Amino acid sequence: MTEHWQDRTRLLIGDKGIEVLKKRHVLVVGLGGVGAYAAEQLARAGIGKMTLVDGDVVSLTNRNRQLLALQSTLGRPKAEVMAERLRDINPEIELTVINQYMKDQAIIDLVSQPYDYVVDAIDTVAPKVFLLYYAKQNGQHIVSSMGAGGKFHPEKIEIADISKSNHCRLAFYIRKRLHRLGVQDGIKVVFSPEPVDKATITTDMEAEQNKISNVGTISYLPAVFGCYCASVVINDLLGK
Repeated sequence: MTEHWQDRTRLLIGDKGIEVLKKRHVLVVGLGGVGAYAAEQLARAGIGKMTLVDGDVVSLTNRNRQLLALQSTLGRPKAEVMAERLRDINPEIELTVINQYMKDQAIIDLVSQPYDYVVDAIDTVAPKVFLLYYAKQNGQHIVSSMGAGGKFHPEKIEIADISKSNHCRLAFYIRKRLHRLGVQDGIKVVFSPEPVDKATITTDMEAEQNKISNVGTISYLPAVFGCYCASVVINDLLGK
């Protein structure tokens, strides 16, 4: 019997499951600590088509937690590095790579396209809310990552409708803004109610583009958030 890189996956989900995932198109917006891990798990599971979006480049301070951050990738666009990595995993994967900060009309145009699932791993409030709102308006299936910073315990992570998220500051702000837009529920989120020590948060207007604060982050938490996001997508697409 000729070996194939998906043999172990096939044992779990069968030929039908392999074909289902191969025909699906997933949008991943944000390829940092959470999004890159989500994208990789989706590719390794056999998702056949993905659109990758991120306008950032790999920086030195990414290396403690981000899959794409290596000495050799410093300064390179995250979207391009992610695409290279996924093609190295599955040369047959179909990729659309968008190296751009998404906002305003660009987000509306992006989520007006047909996807089988949308993964939101944006870590700034305004574009995140904009993406979630318009994706919801377009009837997209969505999973959104809430805040992974300032936390240590992966066993506390939960998956729930956004209306059920709690004790997460980012989720609070997202809910509040979505409520103003008339959105109460219908978006799956990955969040942790673990308290965040205020001492782990610093304010720095020049820290990174589009950010006014940084939160201390341990290596493994964003990765687990990303894996949880990927699990939501895979399980929903397979009807599990």
